[in-house]
Amino acid sequence: MTDNNTSNNTNMPDFGEGLRKIFLAGVGALAATAEKGQEIVNNLVARGELTVEQGKKLNSELAHKANEKSASLKEQAQEATQTVRDAAAGIKDQVQQTVKSVVEPDDEADAEAPADSTPVDPANAGSAK
Repeated sequence: MTDNNTSNNTNMPDFGEGLRKIFLAGVGALAATAEKGQEIVNNLVARGELTVEQGKKLNSELAHKANEKSASLKEQAQEATQTVRDAAAGIKDQVQQTVKSVVEPDDEADAEAPADSTPVDPANAGSAK
């Protein structure tokens, strides 16, 4: 009877060996998944760092352009301010000249009018000479 038991064991697969193979396959799959996962994480980190670097570069470029535009606008504002000041000074000069021309001719007219030293006779004031 002992021979019968031995022959039955060789015909039947060894379940312990099958379980061992399944366990090792699972460990191998887990290791492969962990390696692939780590590779993906490293790839994403590299892309993220690249994106951060691109963002920093873009931010720097935008700040530089904003500073240039600001300086340009300040310069244009200063030029416009000077133009307005020049125009105001010109208008002020014109107003002063106009006021002078209006005021001075009256003074000159009084100075240029001949002084008539002849007394005016009220009775003859309306008659012609």
